[in-house]
Amino acid sequence: MLQNCVSHRIRTIAAVTFLCTMGSSLVAAEPSWPSWRGPHRDGISTEKGLLASWPEDGPELLWQVDDLGSGFSSISIADGRIFTMGQIRKPEPGAYLIALNLSDGSVLWKTRLGGGSPNSTPTVDGDRVYALDRNGHLACVSTSNGNVLWEKDFSSDFGGKMMSGWGYSESPLVDGNHLICTPGSEQAAIAALDKMTGEVVWKTSATDLGGAAYSSVVVSNAGGVKQYVQLMGRGVISVDASSGELLWSYKRVANGTANIPTPIVRGDYVFCSTGYGSGAALLKVQPMAKDVEEVYFLKGKQLQNHHGGMILLGDYLYCGHGHNSGLPICIEFATGEIVWGPTRGAGDGSAAVVFADGHLYFRYENGKVALVEATPDEYRLKSEFKMATNNGKSWPHPVIADGKLYLRDKQSLLCYAIRK
Repeated sequence: MLQNCVSHRIRTIAAVTFLCTMGSSLVAAEPSWPSWRGPHRDGISTEKGLLASWPEDGPELLWQVDDLGSGFSSISIADGRIFTMGQIRKPEPGAYLIALNLSDGSVLWKTRLGGGSPNSTPTVDGDRVYALDRNGHLACVSTSNGNVLWEKDFSSDFGGKMMSGWGYSESPLVDGNHLICTPGSEQAAIAALDKMTGEVVWKTSATDLGGAAYSSVVVSNAGGVKQYVQLMGRGVISVDASSGELLWSYKRVANGTANIPTPIVRGDYVFCSTGYGSGAALLKVQPMAKDVEEVYFLKGKQLQNHHGGMILLGDYLYCGHGHNSGLPICIEFATGEIVWGPTRGAGDGSAAVVFADGHLYFRYENGKVALVEATPDEYRLKSEFKMATNNGKSWPHPVIADGKLYLRDKQSLLCYAIRK
């Protein structure tokens, strides 16, 4: 009897030790935010154990790095590195892809890609990172040393076209063996490239799409067909993922200046919105994805997301409402009913939004950051603070990984500790 109890106790201790070891390895796993708006391009972080409120002067600033150049690129994180873009002067003026050390933000390497002030966020896939400058220069670069592996030019290779003059801003999508991008021309509205070589796999031929906009492609399986959904110059389109064939288009949500927010996809539904008074809509994709039905349309005065992004949690969608404004608002996804808001937020101007551990992080244009409980019950502001920098318009989307909040602010990158 005693021997059995001892044996049982030894086995229990061994099991607990094994589980603790497993837990430690899981916690110690490298943080990853490999692309625009996170792993699934939805602005949702799976982080847990984060602060439910902040000190009056904000969470602890762990480090700050400067001299990253101008532009509105956010960051990607993979394998102990941070990747971003900026227009800098040294060693030669131009748009650079920059790799930083995750632990302290120190620069590992810089690779010049082209010109202009970049708005695209790099996409990391294994030992390669893909980046696009505002002139449509696309490059595949080694994550370890910054060497360029292959390049494409949207203008000369695809006859690329932008809807207006702020330049290419999308973050390319890696899907399987392919890199999906949006040159925006009639011959190549969207293109699939071999991610290893840059060779063209297929191109979408279509007219009257208005050129590329400022959004990024997302994957949907609506109507039983794998497809790529993108907001173009004259509305939302979908193309077949295997062939690039244009499946459907919807032009009511569009404006002639800048269509920016990345669409939200769930099941057979696509939610899209844009600023400049245009509004928002929920679409239901029909079987075989041959057409879409407009479930509802919200006029611009009811809901318009300018460029801060939208978060879908359960049955409710949260975002900043208003052209050049980030007024917090919550709507019921299925019906379009406004549940609460729009209400005055903690900051001014547009607000980029990310979600983690029950809270929405609103990052405002004027450098204010707000922690808002993600609930349809009411607007609940939990905490707010002023960023350590405010280098003009704070537009880049925030990133949350490994208990840290990363805020790109033009030439600066700030890293805050937000774990309990």
